[in-house]
Amino acid sequence: MSIYTAIATAAGRDSRAISSDGKLDLKLARQKELGGDGEGTNPEQLFAAGYAACFTSAMQLVARSQKLDVADASVTAEIGLSPNGQGGFQLEATLRVELPDTIAPQAARELVEATHQVCPYSNATRGNMPVELVIE
Repeated sequence: MSIYTAIATAAGRDSRAISSDGKLDLKLARQKELGGDGEGTNPEQLFAAGYAACFTSAMQLVARSQKLDVADASVTAEIGLSPNGQGGFQLEATLRVELPDTIAPQAARELVEATHQVCPYSNATRGNMPVELVIE
């Protein structure tokens, strides 16, 4: 049973994305790289924003259990779109994690790996798309 369900509707890459509660209402546009005008956001940007926010929140949860301060941490998600060789497309992700200098490299690696096991986006993508974790 879900503790929360987000609901949004869109009619393609050249439309609007609107959430059921009206808090999200975005113009969508096909990227220039895909033949569009690029005058709106796109699903890959939305996925990147969601993954970055989710991973950061999961990291804060894990860091508390490890007694680490990640108040100044951030995550940048890069979502790539490429042909899958079978007439379709596939996604790939790179998560660039910026942590405070006060966290030792080994502790940082352990924190990021543990977060990757907790984050709902990581759990959803595991085995479905490559995800590279980079600590910067």
